[in-house]
Formats: sequence, structure tokens, C-alpha cells
Amino acid sequence: MAQLPRPSRPARLATAVATAAALTVLGAGPALSAGGDPTVTDPRFLAHFTGEGETPENIALEPDGSADITFAFAHQVARVAKDGDTKILATLPAVANPDTPVGAAIALGIARAHDGTLYVAYATGEATTHGIWRVAPGGGTAERIVALPVDTFPNGMAIDKECDTLYVADSARGAVWSVALNTGDATPQATVWASGDALEPTPQLPFGANGLKVHNGAVWVSNSARGTLLRIPFGPGPDRAAGPVEERATGLDGIDDFAFTGHGDTVLAALIQANALELVRPDGSHKTVLTAADGLDNPTSVAVHAKTVYVNSAAYFNTMDPDPNLLLARISKNKL
Repeated sequence: MAQLPRPSRPARLATAVATAAALTVLGAGPALSAGGDPTVTDPRFLAHFTGEGETPENIALEPDGSADITFAFAHQVARVAKDGDTKILATLPAVANPDTPVGAAIALGIARAHDGTLYVAYATGEATTHGIWRVAPGGGTAERIVALPVDTFPNGMAIDKECDTLYVADSARGAVWSVALNTGDATPQATVWASGDALEPTPQLPFGANGLKVHNGAVWVSNSARGTLLRIPFGPGPDRAAGPVEERATGLDGIDDFAFTGHGDTVLAALIQANALELVRPDGSHKTVLTAADGLDNPTSVAVHAKTVYVNSAAYFNTMDPDPNLLLARISKNKL
């Protein structure tokens, strides 16, 4: 599909990340037998985004296959229907003097509760707006429900539906925060659930813990700076404390968000600088399944619904012919 003309994109994130990324080497994991791998085929565009700041960052899916996404620099939440029609559900407040690692206010992770409520991570570096926001089912005025320290960078999020707890990856501090959502009339509070070297950024790349999913008795987190996929199991007992961090895959330089392909531990991961979608096997080996030739342009997030893969591309670093888009592909049944 021909690319449409695009307005200029905010350059701050490109400067912050691309400069650091130049100090790293993009790599691929060992190529083992692919006999049990799911296949990813038939890539096609569902939507191109042309508005100012419409850089699709994160994604949550509706039961009917519509995609709820965050537009990072427009600080908006949008819904993309199955026919590609895009509707703005909410706009987060503008911030006059943002103070974030990317030099701008930015909407990041999104998570959907069972009743359709959406939770959005908004990094502003400003005390009255920085934190987690809530958008009612169907859209409307957004409300901040959790204040986070202004030196955090809340990124990927997921809800553990067994205990109605929201988990938030913090790229700046290298931590995972937890927020109990079932607090009645009380204001939800965030506490650090997990931290440590494995989640932290590096001097070369200031973005550590990034994507986050709850899956098979654990919180899974990607670390962009270290190119790793991590698993943090829930401990025994009702408090579901964080167990020891397990490193499940390495060599995923520039990993952003990710998604599981099925009930097993096979993952599809967005490699933002490499313009690649990587299939990561349970043993940690991995291979590239989609590239820029398929339409990826700095992919940021992935979701899977039935036999369909959704990939957001934000085109953060493409200064020549940026194409922010939402791409679909077909995935076969996962045998792993």
C-alpha cells in the first residue's frame, strides 16, 4: 500500500533514544529448529495516522477485535475499528512545561479492564498530571487516579484480573509498580512491586523496563536497554509478592512491547530500532518474522486476537518518509 504524506514528528524522543541506540548493536538470537513455531503471514495495513502527534505507542484490544491505542505525543486515546475507522476516545490535558526523558508529555501504556475501562500511563514530569489515568468505557473525560513520582517514566501496563491489580513498568527507575484497583471509594496507591538490576536502564540507554504482560502466574517485562525478556513469578500466598527475576531471552536489542501468541510462552516482540517483529521461543531463541519491508516503521507494541496480530508503528526515528500505522498479520495456531 502506498504511503501517505506525513507531517513532521516530534524529534525529542528520536534524539534521546536514537543517540543511545547507536551505542548498541542490534542482534538476533540463535536459530534453532522452527518446526513448532507459529507462522506470521499476510501483513497488511489497517490504518495510517496523519494527525500531529499521532504516533501510536501502545495497544489494548476490545472483544470484537477493535484496537484501543495511545497516541504518544498527541496524548490521546483512540479506538481503531476493524474497518480502520479511527475515533478519539479521550485527550489527556496539555502540559505547559513537561519534564520527561523525551522532553515532552507522552501517553504510553494502556490496559483494558473487563468492564471496558481503560487505564493509561501519562508521563509529564509535572505533579498534577503525571501518573495513571482512567477513561470510562466508550470514552469521555479522562481522570487521573494514581499519582506517581515525577522522576518515574510509566510505560507498559497490564491488569492481573485474578486480584484486580494493575502493574506498571517504570523505564526510568527500573521497577514494576502495582496498583490495587478494587479500593472502593479510597484513592488507589502505587507501590513498588519489583526492582533490581535486571529491570534497570544502562548508562548507554536510559530506558529500562518497558513492555509488561501478566501471563502464566507471572509478570513478564521487557528491558529495552539490556535487550532482555524477563519473567517475575508471583510468590505463594494471597499477597502475590514478586519472586526472583528470571531472564528468559537475550539479544533483543531495542525491544519495546510484546505479546504472547497463545497459552504457552512463545512471544512476539517489537524491536523498535531494528524495524522488526521478533518471534521469541520458550527456550529464549528467536527469529525475525516481519520487517520494514512488510510495513513496520519503528514498531512499538504488539497484540494478538484469535489468529490476528496487531503491530503499532510510531515512526519515531524516520525523518525521511515517516509512516505511523497499525498493521495486521495472520498468525497460525501456536504449537508451543
